[in-house]
Amino acid sequence: MYTKKIYFSGGSFHELQAVFEELSGVVKVRTGYINPDKSPVDYEGAVGGQVKTVMGICVEYNPKKIDVSSLLDILFSVTDPYSENRQGDLIGPMYTCGIYYNTPEDLPQIQLHLNFMANRTNPPAVTGSNLTINDPVSDQKQRRRLHVRSEELMLFVEAEDAHQEYLKKHPDARTQIDIKKFKEYINS
Repeated sequence: MYTKKIYFSGGSFHELQAVFEELSGVVKVRTGYINPDKSPVDYEGAVGGQVKTVMGICVEYNPKKIDVSSLLDILFSVTDPYSENRQGDLIGPMYTCGIYYNTPEDLPQIQLHLNFMANRTNPPAVTGSNLTINDPVSDQKQRRRLHVRSEELMLFVEAEDAHQEYLKKHPDARTQIDIKKFKEYINS
């Protein structure tokens, strides 16, 4: 089976792993450290700031079953791309929202998606016929500032075993994302 990989960040990598594992077409999800400035890198070094890195996930997927655009839709449905270095209660550059590609062919789709996100009004308008309209914004003052890193992946270091499948091992852990509600939504 042919698979591709893409890397995402945004808040807790434990939560992102739990979300993306649920998607049809996703083969494997691993937590880890994206583009660290030095090694070795571990959880304490990343959270403590001794190593400049972003905590994220590697999503291996079957492009015949799910595409980059759908994966980006999911990422932006569970993260806040308009907050800088913050996802809910998690604050710091290691929690920033980001897309890291290792295949240049994905870049045009990523740029298109980010351009769409940046040009959305706040919020989209709903007409009398319940049709949502989301026209591009020509007035620069109305544009929302997008805080999403989009860069080439230089290095992905898998997180320690204790941080793989963390929410399966700790189902009562507090999360920013309502994982149960998300699972219900995608399975309905």
